[in-house]
Amino acid sequence: MSWTATDRYRLRTAPSGLALVQDFLNTKAIKTHGLDLLSDADLARPWAAEALAEWSRVRESEVPEITLGTSDLRALRDLRESFVSLLDGGEAAVEKPVKADLAVRDGVVRLFPSGAGRQWLASALWTETLLAQQAGIWPRLKLCRLDGCRSAFYDVSRNNSGVWHDVRTCGNVANLRASRERKKALS
Repeated sequence: MSWTATDRYRLRTAPSGLALVQDFLNTKAIKTHGLDLLSDADLARPWAAEALAEWSRVRESEVPEITLGTSDLRALRDLRESFVSLLDGGEAAVEKPVKADLAVRDGVVRLFPSGAGRQWLASALWTETLLAQQAGIWPRLKLCRLDGCRSAFYDVSRNNSGVWHDVRTCGNVANLRASRERKKALS
């Protein structure tokens, strides 16, 4: 069984290559649970290796070997915040032009990331975002609405109305807070 950033929060994995974007978002620490996997190269490298191995399995392609150094970490954290902004309905800053390659195999056109190191990873993330938008599944990737959590989850509700990664944990906390505020306002 593989271990990814998303697995450590026990979240349902998004389908197809969108799982890479979800996992990238979940590299961030939640409250005191887990470490920020992009805070240190010794944490980022194993995360990237596992995430790219899983992405390659899903995409039926060879596992890319990328090198991430300490100098890449700030740019990757900034990129992660760009994705947070995008999911929150804002604009996303792109570090530099992102490139991808097209391949035609068995009559099917496929889009593949290109570049090296963090540029390859950025290309993969933006490529998967584009593909998810075209497939209509992008709106189901969300950030938990509870402050302090904000984990990236894939909403499987029938009407795409989920706002918490788990109703029993984050939803319960949010509802309890709202109830206390209402009681306080009535006092």
